Amino acid sequence: MDFNSMPWVGPAPGVRFKAVERDGRKLRLVEFTREFVEEDWCAKGHTGFVLEGEIEIDFDGTTVNAKAGQGIMIPPGPRSRHKAKVLSGTARLVLVEDA
Repeated sequence: MDFNSMPWVGPAPGVRFKAVERDGRKLRLVEFTREFVEEDWCAKGHTGFVLEGEIEIDFDGTTVNAKAGQGIMIPPGPRSRHKAKVLSGTARLVLVEDA
């Protein structure tokens, strides 16, 4: 995917992404800043890789940090509900999800 030729989409303060959907799957390049605040718990599944920066993922009271060079795998569903917070100035990830 040529992410360089795609425009950024900014759905909320502190987050923007570029995405491609094919055959029920979505590949996203996502950039978060410290301005990003996740209001509600996310129950979507995410598999990906942290390209740069560091994030903290809160699993309903249990936190896990992911930094550049590390992968993440979060299964879908309410048992894996989570919220993310940026620990560095900016965090950039590649995520693969169901569309």
